[in-house]
Amino acid sequence: MPKNVPVDIIDRLNKAVNDGLADSKLNAQLRDITGVPMPGSPADFGQFIAEETEKWAKVIKLSGVKSE
Repeated sequence: MPKNVPVDIIDRLNKAVNDGLADSKLNAQLRDITGVPMPGSPADFGQFIAEETEKWAKVIKLSGVKSE
């Protein structure tokens, strides 16, 4: 959850996003541009980001990529 953002604001934004993702036209448009609609809660999103960060950190480490 973003720092210092009131929980009620996060909940309202989350509801708006989930409502939008439930719209079949928007859902189709996202899929057309290779988007993957993923409705859920802020906690679900946080878990997704944590898992992706861990996964890609391993890939970067194994590849030997160095920052310049």
